[in-house]
Amino acid sequence: MNRPARLHAPHSATQPHAAAACLSWPQASAAPRLARPQRPSVRVLVIPGLRDSGDAHWQTWLQSQYVDAARVTQRDWHQPELASWSESIGHTLARSSRHTVWVAVAHSFGCLALAHHLAQQRAQNLAHPQPDQAHAHPADDTEPPSHGRIVAALMVAPADPVKFGLSAALPRAPLGLPLSVIGSEDDPWMPLERARDWAHAWGGGFVNLGRVGHINTESGFGPWPLARQKVDHLVRQQQRLHTHLCGQACDGL
Repeated sequence: MNRPARLHAPHSATQPHAAAACLSWPQASAAPRLARPQRPSVRVLVIPGLRDSGDAHWQTWLQSQYVDAARVTQRDWHQPELASWSESIGHTLARSSRHTVWVAVAHSFGCLALAHHLAQQRAQNLAHPQPDQAHAHPADDTEPPSHGRIVAALMVAPADPVKFGLSAALPRAPLGLPLSVIGSEDDPWMPLERARDWAHAWGGGFVNLGRVGHINTESGFGPWPLARQKVDHLVRQQQRLHTHLCGQACDGL
């Protein structure tokens, strides 16, 4: 799927005098303007699994579909360390504007890292409750949080925590955000029923995609319109819930 081109308003050939007036405006107009407050924006965060997602992977394609999408990187893509991978998500968010909220898109072990990160953030928020300032309107006197936060998520082909001995380290309670999980009937990394059980435990909906393997490059998933459709829905859902959010993620829609 090619990204639709942005539309630009054509220059009017009937208003040459307006342009001339701007050019001849007195020097005083060059005085610096007061900066307008930056409005909160919604962006897409890509969280790959083991060995990263290569150039032909659907996650890489999806990242290219959204303006200002970001990607979580790991120090070692071959060592699935839950705590370290979870921390990398936090580090990525901390580098973003405090006016940003995120729709996360995770694959395989990245799903486990995301679940761990969200559970830790939820526990921290419960232990130290603060006013919800992430969606404060810029006209308010309140400040958004020091870094962005994840407000919705898509998890695709989550890895089986049993394979990594991590079942006890992962949450068994709702993660507290709109969540959709996509699984496969013959995924070598996660039995279908267990994928469905984890999705329900985390408070998410579940989609059985059929016999499609691990939903990666090896099983034929390059450009993947369904993933874009799911992410578009989550982005627009956040925009409807919080109408002051800028639609940066959907600028190319």
